[in-house]
Amino acid sequence: MPPKLLDDCFLHDGDRMRHVDALALLKERVQPVADLETITLDKANGRILAETIKAPRPIPSTDNSAVDGYAFAHKDYLALDGRLPISVRIAAGHPAASALAKGTAARIFTGAVMPSGADSIAMQEDVELIPGDPDIATIPQGLKANANCRKAGEDVRAGDLILEAGTRLRPQDIAAIASTGIGEIACFAPLKLALISTGDEILRPGSPHTLGKVYDSNHFMLRGLLESAGANITDLGILEDKAESVRAALSDTANSHDAILTTGGASRGDEDYVVKSVDALGSLHMWQLAIKPGRPMSFGQIGTCLFLGLPGNPVAAMVCFLLYVRPVLFRLGGAKWPEPTGYQVPATFEMTKKPGRREFLRGYIERASDGTTSVRRFPRDGSGLITSLRVADGLIELGEGLEKITPGDLVTFIPFPELGVAPR
Repeated sequence: MPPKLLDDCFLHDGDRMRHVDALALLKERVQPVADLETITLDKANGRILAETIKAPRPIPSTDNSAVDGYAFAHKDYLALDGRLPISVRIAAGHPAASALAKGTAARIFTGAVMPSGADSIAMQEDVELIPGDPDIATIPQGLKANANCRKAGEDVRAGDLILEAGTRLRPQDIAAIASTGIGEIACFAPLKLALISTGDEILRPGSPHTLGKVYDSNHFMLRGLLESAGANITDLGILEDKAESVRAALSDTANSHDAILTTGGASRGDEDYVVKSVDALGSLHMWQLAIKPGRPMSFGQIGTCLFLGLPGNPVAAMVCFLLYVRPVLFRLGGAKWPEPTGYQVPATFEMTKKPGRREFLRGYIERASDGTTSVRRFPRDGSGLITSLRVADGLIELGEGLEKITPGDLVTFIPFPELGVAPR
């Protein structure tokens, strides 16, 4: 069973941490905690592999035909001026019982094992048949040796590494495992994660709207993001703003879950009980980041259960989830730490920026008629603007040292698919 997290896993000396320092701390300290289980390949899509897969034999295991056609020895083809009598018929799954007779060709079909003595294949549409006993295959001149023949091991050699432990399995990865003949694999079990909304002002959709109330958009956004990360989710609903209620819920949940994810109550105001409860029940190690949006992001532990506290504003909640929570959950669940790729793209906008913090703007790609691309920012910055998340194609990342951006400046753009979000 994987080890559990230490109680001081996220302990650090600073107050407001830079983005890169926060990521470095998380990469260093977070380790897999998920249990292991054996599953069949039909249940493997999206799961995290817990073992190394190597090829037990060459793939393909034998030389075989890439086309429907006629197999022959290239030296016979040259010696007999391309006129070869057909001596045998070979279908896929039915190898020839003996070697190909010298100076003859075999009628062969896609996927069939190459007969011993043959090394090349002519496609059937290029071959002229002369009826007789036997039929004669007339093969045009200029065919190269080894044509249309798939060699044993040309995809994978025996003993080659196919997949490493920690790989999140895609359909093409599962196909590679299936090609080895392996039918069951060891995977990490899905994380048990509790999702909690907080605040007396929060309502679930379907409830009558009243003055001062806000519908819980964060829950459904985060639930979708968590499902795409492969977690098993327990919905603990909305916690009221009462210290005893918050503390009791967190204490009970920590005993039966790998992680708790909350939204709201992430600051230290009089009515913010979440971080105070984590402080009282366990350890709160990080709760101020030098980023925008998402400064009051918090990490902590209650026993061996990881606590992840997101801001209440939807934009800040989603940005912090994508930047920090998603990779942490992948690593806790046994996967390698996902490293999103950003691209340098010319900006179409102008702005000034406060130095000393990293900012993540919502942006979208524009393509000119000549095929060149640039990135435009969503024109408003509010952390409650869900529209900006819907319009955007990804995040524009502006480093701490930047103070001014003018049109044409290169900026880093991280497309949403790099962060696990499906494109529009």
